[in-house]
Amino acid sequence: MFIDGQPVDEYVDRLIQEMHMVMAAHPDEPIETVYIGGGTPTALSAAQLDRLCQGIRRELNFTSGEFTVEANPNDLLGTDKLAALKANGVTRLSIGVQSFDDEILKRIGRTHTVADVLAAIKNARAAGFDNLSIDLIFRLPGQSRDKFLDSLHQALALDLPHYSTYSLILERKTVFYNMMRQGRLHLPSQDVEADMYQDAIDLMAANGRQQYEISNFAVPGYECRHNLLYWQNAHYFGFGAGAFGYIGRDRYHNFGPIQQYLQPLREGHVPVIEHHLVPLTEQMEEELFLGLRTNAGVSRQRFKQRYALTLDQVYGPVVRQLVARGLLADDGEHLTLTEQGKQLGNEVFEEFLITEPLVD
Repeated sequence: MFIDGQPVDEYVDRLIQEMHMVMAAHPDEPIETVYIGGGTPTALSAAQLDRLCQGIRRELNFTSGEFTVEANPNDLLGTDKLAALKANGVTRLSIGVQSFDDEILKRIGRTHTVADVLAAIKNARAAGFDNLSIDLIFRLPGQSRDKFLDSLHQALALDLPHYSTYSLILERKTVFYNMMRQGRLHLPSQDVEADMYQDAIDLMAANGRQQYEISNFAVPGYECRHNLLYWQNAHYFGFGAGAFGYIGRDRYHNFGPIQQYLQPLREGHVPVIEHHLVPLTEQMEEELFLGLRTNAGVSRQRFKQRYALTLDQVYGPVVRQLVARGLLADDGEHLTLTEQGKQLGNEVFEEFLITEPLVD
């Protein structure tokens, strides 16, 4: 099978080969959660999904735990793929919805409709999946605050245990980015964007979905364990074209385009294009950036255990300044973002960049 001219069957086989090679070098590393993402894993056929999931179970020695697969709504209109995922122990589906407005979906190039979303959710539930998540995007072209509110209400009417909401990010070399540079992209203002985000926070809370991370809301017990490990700055393996992994101090990056990813594996080599030995200062910065995204925040005790320095030794003046500005809360054990801090998260994170030598 080929998707957009790519050799998908070989890609699945080589992906399993990569897992085998990497885990042979790390036989004692525990695998607690698995997440198949990167865009469109459900574009694979049911047989390919079955082969991939079986390979994961075999090569990663992954027998139990959270097993998430990202899905497009229009890939779940039949039952064969859902049956293959369920048979292989997938426990959680994350469905890329983006909006409950057909006009906006068409404008942003999505191929599914609202009717497809409803059918996909119905099929997933019928297949036995109860741990379902959908994502919504705000600050989309032509999206008013009222239109986003309508999407929020329709999403919550589905009574799912988990929701994610993200503001549109303009990536370089994308159609939207080029339109923005040309002045042809009409996006909601920053004030409207802030109102949309607050609407999401308020409505999710009113419907029993706790905000456990800046962009994520869940019924207690349904938080995404895989992403929590990431936000705790824990280690993880990355497999596949363009994947990132972080083991020990080594952050590595695989070749991106599929053909470039396949070539080293054809020659018997791990397909890593770059290794980055993460220095201590960068580890500390990421501990703050990632930890502050969660409602649990950054633990002073954990920071000292990991880096043999106290938070005050490294960030004392910064913490006091941000607390005084009302952006950070400090209870003596944890640092957390205030509601205002969540609105200005990137501004807060920038304050934790280390520009001077550490105090011992």
